[in-house]
Amino acid sequence: MPHIAMVSIPAHGHVNPSLEIIRTLVDRGHRVTYANDPRFAELIESTGAELKPYASTLPSTDEDWGGDAIDHLTLFLDDAIAMLPQLRAAYDDDRPDLFLYDIAGAPARLLGEQWGIPAVQLSPTFVAWTGYEQEMAPMIEGLRADPRGAAYYDRFERWLADNKSRTTDSLSFQGRPDRCLALIPRALQPNADRVDPAVYDFVGPVLGDRSGTWQRPERAEHVLLISLGSAFTRHPDFYRRCIAAFGDLPGWHTVLQIGSKVDPAELGDVPDSVEVHPWVPQLAILEQADAFVTHAGMGGSSEGLYCGVPMIAAPQAADQHANAEQLAALGVARVVDSETVTPEELRSHLKSLLDPQTAALTKTLKTEVRARSGAADLIESML
Repeated sequence: MPHIAMVSIPAHGHVNPSLEIIRTLVDRGHRVTYANDPRFAELIESTGAELKPYASTLPSTDEDWGGDAIDHLTLFLDDAIAMLPQLRAAYDDDRPDLFLYDIAGAPARLLGEQWGIPAVQLSPTFVAWTGYEQEMAPMIEGLRADPRGAAYYDRFERWLADNKSRTTDSLSFQGRPDRCLALIPRALQPNADRVDPAVYDFVGPVLGDRSGTWQRPERAEHVLLISLGSAFTRHPDFYRRCIAAFGDLPGWHTVLQIGSKVDPAELGDVPDSVEVHPWVPQLAILEQADAFVTHAGMGGSSEGLYCGVPMIAAPQAADQHANAEQLAALGVARVVDSETVTPEELRSHLKSLLDPQTAALTKTLKTEVRARSGAADLIESML
């Protein structure tokens, strides 16, 4: 029985995109192990995969993710360096036939090189295109100009050299895998026409049934979902403005996810047309929704396109700003600043999305996104 090993980090944005692929491989009879922190044991083992536990050094709370981009890059590098010897110990006597690895599970690529085992990246976000390094150079130079940034890159490259990697350039090591399956809609990829098809396959979001169900209220003519993802969700003021914007719209029922850090009492009076939860089965609701207010994370953006739902994008950090602008360029979203947008502006944006042209665009993109997949077939062909 072929042994496939998946390596990732304890973060929903890095685990969720590949779960259905792992489930499919298990169902097809492969032995699949999954290296991750025990915090994610229940979610991983629900696919039928066997957990290979390692102790992650990454923060476990939102508050611990403070600082700037250099601080965040350093946290990921610290985790990778700590992960490598743990992976080596876990797999030395149980070597797989194939490594699959998340973009933050790069130590699997090192082990693959050292042990002569093929390694395939599963990317939950953008991939590199022809000219990527040149276009990124000004940003990298800016980071290197900071002593902390220079120390980060020097340390990363020493680590690669000490482990005899085929490349000691950190940008190439992370962004130029030997083989990659991109788990995002091709429509969200910048410069998609310049991505090498010999290396990258856009299999799109592989979602399956996911967990949870949701029943649309009988009297709801339209449904709006508001969700800022699973990580940085403490925005009570924005939620209050959303309630003011949408709570009294005739015929509309609103589902508001506020995360675990917001007390519902902070929202003030909530009308009966708005249901409030710390967590919701997002995909189940989107399949029945008419609009979506999202932080434009890659997961939420992909699910919105997958379900053919127009979006109001309120990006906060990382790739969310680029996703939001791309969704707007596709004609299926309006971009707002969650810190300053008014209830009147939110309501106006929602109404502007409910037109035949937007409906046609969302329908076309939904068809394109759902037409792609075959991830498990591609993985099996690499064994």
